[in-house]
Amino acid sequence: MPLTALTGSLGVKRAAHLLRRATFGASKQQIDYFANLTASQAVAQLFATDLPDPTLPIDPATGQEWVESGVVEGANSGDDELRAYFKAWFIGQMMSTDIADSHELAYALREKITLFLHTHFTTMEEKVDDSRALYFQNALFRLFAFDKEDENVVIVDEDTGNSQNEIAPRNFKELTKKICIDNAMLIFLDGRQNVKGSVNENFAREMFELYTIGRGLEARVNGMTPPGPDDYFTFTEQDVQAAAKVLSGFDRDKDFETIDQYTGIPRGRIRGGVIATQHAEGVKQFSDYFSGFNDGKVTPDPTLFQTGPTEESAIDEISQLIDMIYSREETARHICRKLYRFFVYYDIDETLDDDVIAQMAATFTANDFKIQPVLEELFQSEHFYDNVSGVEDDKFGGIIKSPLDLILGTLKFLEIELPSYQNDLENFYMMTGSLLDLMGRQGMTFYEPYEVAGYVAYHQFPVYNRNWISTNYLTQRYDYIRQLMNQNENLPTFDILEFVKLNFNAQATDAKQFITTLAPYIFPFAENLDYEVDGGDLTKERIRYFLQVFIQFDDYQNTAAVNQANSDWGSLYADPSKYLEAGEYLRRLFNAMMQSPEYQLF
Repeated sequence: MPLTALTGSLGVKRAAHLLRRATFGASKQQIDYFANLTASQAVAQLFATDLPDPTLPIDPATGQEWVESGVVEGANSGDDELRAYFKAWFIGQMMSTDIADSHELAYALREKITLFLHTHFTTMEEKVDDSRALYFQNALFRLFAFDKEDENVVIVDEDTGNSQNEIAPRNFKELTKKICIDNAMLIFLDGRQNVKGSVNENFAREMFELYTIGRGLEARVNGMTPPGPDDYFTFTEQDVQAAAKVLSGFDRDKDFETIDQYTGIPRGRIRGGVIATQHAEGVKQFSDYFSGFNDGKVTPDPTLFQTGPTEESAIDEISQLIDMIYSREETARHICRKLYRFFVYYDIDETLDDDVIAQMAATFTANDFKIQPVLEELFQSEHFYDNVSGVEDDKFGGIIKSPLDLILGTLKFLEIELPSYQNDLENFYMMTGSLLDLMGRQGMTFYEPYEVAGYVAYHQFPVYNRNWISTNYLTQRYDYIRQLMNQNENLPTFDILEFVKLNFNAQATDAKQFITTLAPYIFPFAENLDYEVDGGDLTKERIRYFLQVFIQFDDYQNTAAVNQANSDWGSLYADPSKYLEAGEYLRRLFNAMMQSPEYQLF
């Protein structure tokens, strides 16, 4: 049974919710536009297919890209700097820098899914230590982000030179196959050290536990006992050992010359040349968990051998392995739980697992393991927008923003653009570098998670996104807003008075009306606000506090004083000669509202 589709127009609250979760935030104008769309219409626009390819990262030392052409020693920057430029470039992609307005939100969704894939198939910059490997892995994720349609590609036979058109599958299962011999992954989880006779199990273990089948719903919420030694509820040590043999024999390609013809992206290469001399030979037998697929065996295809196993036969074994793992229903559920926690809510109990997650997994499986149909269905569902008023955890405001979402979402709402990557590269790198530094201070060192499982907020049971908050991290979050409002020299500048005039001019002269109009655009729950009685999403004391900070009065009960302060603000706002003072008033308000617990949620 599919998730029930939401009917009617979204309205401001739901439109803002969708754009915060599916992209990196939106402007008021974008939220208002989506508010008039149905969920179906909104999703169709977000998954637009006519998106441009990203401009390649540029090295300022040469003024040219280096990821495809290669690094020239003595001309290009050092790789530490190149990795920093790559991360800054990725920030620019997430901000849709230099992208036409008509494509901006769809482009951002593609980047949000690319980010999700990075959090799922994690890597660490320090371990990989190669900017080109990081870039090509990122490009692989982007290629598979919008995966609803397969692609036609031309495949050239390396022996004969003959070419033919083939279908290149685009789905999560196929991406899992590709990641097994991705250069960055071969370095990160030691796949390049996995050779016949000295098998390294690191990647095989994480492939089962993190990337594919998992360990059940935290072993059904920690209530289960393993059925036997070396048994992890969904796979066993035998499976890890057998998979490691399947995955053996590959090495990174330092020159990035081994191109996967189905993706056009460099991958690792087989050790030994024509004959895969370091690949473990023979049939690989897996546990009874996988007996339903080819009797739990991965069998080398002798028609792909020459005098021994070849790169083609080794890749075929990997394909069999991944097909076998995806034949288990639990694999689809595990991946859909990851999607749900990233885009909806972290807490999944057994009831939700057997209902919503099972439905997502059914959609995932029925669509050949493509994640786009799953997300399309989810983003159009009543469940995605379902909530109750008040302060309980639910869909609206149920997730603490990551430092990335907080920083970029604030810029997007305030319509603060980064310097042009194409025309102002130096300032682009300076400002994105500042944003990356701010993210690190808030607890998200980009491309350097603390664990091989990735950033703890996306995987660590039972805390998940609550890992983003500590006394120090919260202080740093608030300090970011303060720096932005104070026009820190390393951050993009903006005119807050001009922003308000463009977006809230009709309400801005009345301080009370301005706050109640602004709040639903920046808080996940801000409906039915009232200064006199409780019953709305925020208490009357809470919105009175914002009003007091804004127009400066001593006691709300002194009605005459409050009205006079409100009138003074209206006069100030309307007087062009008082623009500096008006800006100070607005900075006080935005500092108060954005340095708040409510603003940390989305």
